[in-house]
Amino acid sequence: MVMDDRRGAVVFPGQGSQRPGMGKDFHDTIPVSRDTYNEASEALGWDVSAMCFGQDERLNLTEYAQPCILATEIAMFRGLQLLYGFDPKYFGGHSLGEYTALVTAGVLPFSDGLKIVHARGRLMQEATPVGMGGMAAVIAADGLDVNVVLRALEGLQVDLANNNSADQVVISGESSAIPEAEKRIRASIGDNPAFRFIPLNVSAPFHSRFMSVIKERFKGVLRQIETKLEPGNAGRVTSNFTGLFHSDNSIEIIDRMVSQLSNTVQWRKNMETLAAVEDSIFEVGPGRPLRGFFKTMNLECQSITTFSGAQKVFERASVPQKRL
Repeated sequence: MVMDDRRGAVVFPGQGSQRPGMGKDFHDTIPVSRDTYNEASEALGWDVSAMCFGQDERLNLTEYAQPCILATEIAMFRGLQLLYGFDPKYFGGHSLGEYTALVTAGVLPFSDGLKIVHARGRLMQEATPVGMGGMAAVIAADGLDVNVVLRALEGLQVDLANNNSADQVVISGESSAIPEAEKRIRASIGDNPAFRFIPLNVSAPFHSRFMSVIKERFKGVLRQIETKLEPGNAGRVTSNFTGLFHSDNSIEIIDRMVSQLSNTVQWRKNMETLAAVEDSIFEVGPGRPLRGFFKTMNLECQSITTFSGAQKVFERASVPQKRL
């Protein structure tokens, strides 16, 4: 890769990628990244950097994890812009990461994005009693037929939450029904040594029918910032709900973000949409779950999770670092 192609596409991971200390190296090294954390703290009314860098257990609570991840990804992205002229043309994000994509594309103001995902996290947690919902990853390294999984789930209070790649999907729903879902999927797939069923450590059944109860309230949150949206930039951002690029209509953008709550994250289709317009893909965030998904499509995705990692990526591309 050469940085003549540096516009490329950037993608951002979502909840689950958080970790103590995330973004601290950017914060300590790059003034604009440090300013981003300060801006996030001012918008939310609590110390975002302290929660990201310390051992605060609330970092794993949905309502705090979401704004902390968004703030970290924006801090990292702004640092890359300043130092290396990183200027991607297209944007995508997995679940929560779609909000980072909308902010970096200039569709959604950063401060409003933080408040939205803070509210989103709180509503998602309130949607179901603790312990009622569960999620699990279904993995088959030699290929997984989504239709087989969907048929196995028929009649159960379990939905397809994420269509991540040719090898992985995630299911979500009533925790008591997850074991039966595993039994049915195993039986449907047959004897496959590559098959894995991994329960996820989550506090609610995200991207399932159980999130429908919060859709109207969340839509009200989004409608409050409708006039602040810059929909003309949205055509460069992929939608998790449709798998295609967003339209330039504010109402449609809001409707798709609301629908994302209780419907399948069509990440596989997002990747196909981005790959159709760009060969260079970068993942920016505290973790790198998306790189492997692109690999199933025989696409290289360069993941940047630390400042030292960013230096390696851009120095290899012969991009001069600007003086801070």
